[in-house]
Amino acid sequence: MSAFKLSTLPLLFLYGTAAASPFVPEVKLYPRAACSGNTATTRSEWCDYSIDTDYTTEVVDTGVTKEYWLELTDVTVAPDGVSRSAMAVNGTIPGPTLYADWGDTVVVHVTNSLTTSNNGTSIHWHGIRQNFTNENDGVVSITQCPQAPGETRTYTWKALQYGSTWYHSHFALQAWEGVAGGIIINGPATANYDEDLGMVFLSDWDHSTVDELWISAELNGPPLLDTGLINGTNVYNDTGSRFNVSFTEGTSYRMRLVNGAVDTHFKFSIDNHTMQVIASDLVPIQPYNTTVLDIGMGQRYDIVVTADQASVADNFWIRAIPQSACSDNDNSDDIRGIVTYADTVGTPDTTGYDYTDSCDDETSNLVPYISKTVGDAATATTNEAADFTTTAAGFFRWTLNSTTMVVDWTDPTLLQVTNEVTDFETDDAVIELPDADVWFYLAITTDRAIPHPIHLHGHDFFVLAQATGTYSSDVTLNLDNPPRRDTAMLPASGYLVIAFKTDNPGVWLMHCHIGWHTSEGFALQFVERYDEIAGITNATTLSDQCTTWTDFQDSEDIDQDDSGI
Repeated sequence: MSAFKLSTLPLLFLYGTAAASPFVPEVKLYPRAACSGNTATTRSEWCDYSIDTDYTTEVVDTGVTKEYWLELTDVTVAPDGVSRSAMAVNGTIPGPTLYADWGDTVVVHVTNSLTTSNNGTSIHWHGIRQNFTNENDGVVSITQCPQAPGETRTYTWKALQYGSTWYHSHFALQAWEGVAGGIIINGPATANYDEDLGMVFLSDWDHSTVDELWISAELNGPPLLDTGLINGTNVYNDTGSRFNVSFTEGTSYRMRLVNGAVDTHFKFSIDNHTMQVIASDLVPIQPYNTTVLDIGMGQRYDIVVTADQASVADNFWIRAIPQSACSDNDNSDDIRGIVTYADTVGTPDTTGYDYTDSCDDETSNLVPYISKTVGDAATATTNEAADFTTTAAGFFRWTLNSTTMVVDWTDPTLLQVTNEVTDFETDDAVIELPDADVWFYLAITTDRAIPHPIHLHGHDFFVLAQATGTYSSDVTLNLDNPPRRDTAMLPASGYLVIAFKTDNPGVWLMHCHIGWHTSEGFALQFVERYDEIAGITNATTLSDQCTTWTDFQDSEDIDQDDSGI
């Protein structure tokens, strides 16, 4: 199995595997039975399976359950030396990484102890397909009501995929207050490596909270953010400390990158080093090499870096560079970490790679390892035009086909389905997909010079076309093993055409992963195979949590002032 080499970060920013919260005795980690393969020279192997096994058609089941307890609390932190309030998972930002093996069942108990902020919550397992487990997707107003302070909720899902992803709150802007952490599902890989360094979170950061910035964002547009963090730490005006990692010459390291920012597109690089990219989101790909990697909000990339530069210098900069073409950050040249070949970490004097400032996607480089062909659409391509408007009060709101999503914390779509509602309100922004196992094509277009990371729940989608310019039926679609993933960029003044098969009943959100835009209604939802949804949903648990939340919201006189997601 992989060795995990972890850096120690200051204050509450300890980064490591999930440990029990103080209110339970231990985390129950049940190891899988020993099996062959997946050594440093056999990463393509995994027990009786391999990188050639198609996890979309073959279900791996270890019979093992991994069980975790997470507690959300209000905290005061200083990740860059500047103190502010935040929210943490088990006392850390990022929260603890959850580990599972391909085919495990994962059970996570989430306790909401946000009693100071009096916040509700939910936890979304980003990129996890939730195959026939829609009620565990963790999205307020869509699959559940918010979880009230003092309440505990249990999520259960199957690790049908493998690779690197993350969990985060899906209540208001809470994910960017600190309620997020990594998920590693061990499995095969498309390239060999010696050591696994685990998750590397790239995030933006401000010395005001995102809740404090929200009114400004919806009145004036995205605010200028103070800085950014790598794995929850950085320096600011000679305070704080940098993320650092030790390399040994000749050793190859796997790093699992995730962009957890509210509104920052990064280019990631390590001075003098080449990255071999082996996965995009939770999809293994044919490896390719690069020196600068684009990573949009919500996206993940697994990279392998070989330590082969010890003769050049002892220390090298790790760079997460906000792209000014779509991101506003006041510390864009100093969101950095350090790779060191020495016993003591020093300040590097290395130079970064040249790059063009842009908010591009890696699409042209992405070739899924398991090849798939997209079938013909069952109906004509659905076209959703993205734009923005302002309310009478002057607040920005995003629209898809002139509709701003506004859904109700107290009446989630899944509850409506179990209550046999069939006539959804316009601002629920519902697209109904009643037929099973047919192909659905969606074109998202925009005339605005603003790119958007588009994330779909419940599916990996196929990227059929993606470009700047005007979309029409004359655009050539790539149906022969196109890139597939769960988050892709809608280019500025351009279009993104995606496809997926209706093979997963449920109510599934699709939204821009810029936090401000999500809260401003840039979203729609698919009600997929309506007739099957109630039968796979625990209506009693759903209804009971909604009753608890509604009573809490009424008693505390809490108003919903955003899109509801």
